[in-house]
Amino acid sequence: MTDIRVIMGSASDIEIAKKVTKILKQFEIDYEVSIISAHRALSVLEDTMKKDDAKVYIGIAGMAAHLAGVMAGMTIKPVIGLPVGGTNTAGLDALLSMVQMPKGVPVATVAMNGGDNAALLAIQILALSDESLAQKLKDYKNELREKVIEDDKKLEGI
Repeated sequence: MTDIRVIMGSASDIEIAKKVTKILKQFEIDYEVSIISAHRALSVLEDTMKKDDAKVYIGIAGMAAHLAGVMAGMTIKPVIGLPVGGTNTAGLDALLSMVQMPKGVPVATVAMNGGDNAALLAIQILALSDESLAQKLKDYKNELREKVIEDDKKLEGI
């Protein structure tokens, strides 16, 4: 079983998926990435979700972004929706498609194009039962804090 399965709706989402995988690699997380459209390849998505071979799923999609919701309808595992900002509505359609899920089919949704946070949320879920991973997250958060302190010191003399 893989830790995290990342599914994007089309090849146009690859740059956002790279943000996710960069963080997963940094934390040495086992993952798989696929392109499967909920609209154009539903049977492929159904076959993939029937395997139930991941602990956490991330669905990346833009426009009529039903991918994460369809995934959530096929599993009891956590699904994180990662909406992709588009040109017609600046991604608002994708965001609302993921956030406005019907009762009983939750999708945890991060910001548009927020691949880093999607990966980190998935890692936080895994860290609930993995103390070593939890420590890596604590170290990561400490590095973020130190960077802010360093940036603040650079303000002296402005």
